[in-house]
Amino acid sequence: MWPVLVAIRRLGGAARIEEIDEAVIAAEDFSDDQLAVLHKDGPRSEIEYRLAWSRTYLKKMGMLTNETRGTWVTTGLGQTVSEEEVEPLWRQCLTDIRERRRREREAAERAGTDPDVDGDGDDETSDWREELLEALFAMHPSAFELLAERVLKAEGFIETNVTGRSGDGGIDGTGTFLISLVSFPIYFQCKRSRGTVGPDVVRDFRGAVSGRGDRGLLITTGTFTAGAVAESKRGGGPKVDLINGERLCNLLKKHGLGVSTELVEKVRVRAGFFESLGAD
Repeated sequence: MWPVLVAIRRLGGAARIEEIDEAVIAAEDFSDDQLAVLHKDGPRSEIEYRLAWSRTYLKKMGMLTNETRGTWVTTGLGQTVSEEEVEPLWRQCLTDIRERRRREREAAERAGTDPDVDGDGDDETSDWREELLEALFAMHPSAFELLAERVLKAEGFIETNVTGRSGDGGIDGTGTFLISLVSFPIYFQCKRSRGTVGPDVVRDFRGAVSGRGDRGLLITTGTFTAGAVAESKRGGGPKVDLINGERLCNLLKKHGLGVSTELVEKVRVRAGFFESLGAD
C-alpha cells in the first residue's frame, strides 16, 4: 500500500490506474518473471491484483478517493500519513470491517434477510474483469479485431478500418483520431495474451508503423513488461501507446460493449438525524 500511495503523490496527487501501476512497478523494480506470475492462472497478473487491493484498502482507510472512474486521488490523510502509520491503520481498518460485517450478519439474522457482504466494496477487485477477459479469449481473432475497432470508434476515432490481411507487418487496422481541428492517423495491433507482452513485440510493431505514421496503438488482454513500456516511449521512431487487459476491460465497461452495470439501491437509516432534532 505504501508504494501505491508514494506513486500517486509523485504523480501530483491524482493518477489513473495504468499510471499508478507503471510507477509502482518501476519503483519496486519488479522483474519480468515476477510480472508474468498470473493470479489464479490468469488472466490478470498477481501484481495487478495486489495493486488493485492496495488501492481498495487505501480508499477504505480514507487515504484515497476515486469519484472519477479510473482516477485515484489522495485525500488530506493520504498526503500526510507516514510509512510507519500505514500498517497500524490498515490493521484497524480490518478490525472495523470485521466488526461491521458481524453487526450486519446479526441484523440480517434478526430480520430474516441475507446480509450485505460488503456493500461499499470497490469493483476493481471483483471477478467481472476475469470473466470478461475469458470471453475475449473465446472470440475468433478477427472478431477480437472488430471489437477493438468498436472501442476506438467509441473513443472518438473516425475512418477506422480493420485490414484483415496477413503479411501486413503486424498491423491489424487503422484509424484517425480527431482532436478539435487536428487529426492524425493511428495504426493498431491486437495481441491476445494471458501473460506479459515484452519489448520485442513493441519493437516489431514500431518497425511496422515506421514509415507509415507517427503513432501506433498496441492492445492486449495481458500486461506489458517494464521493458515493453520503455520500448514504447523510446525515441527515434513512432510512439506506441499501450492498452493492457485491465484498461481494455474498463473501456468496454465505459462504453457498454458487452458489459452492463446494475445499480443496487442501499437504504441506510441515520438515527443521529432524528436525535439532532430534539424536542420542543
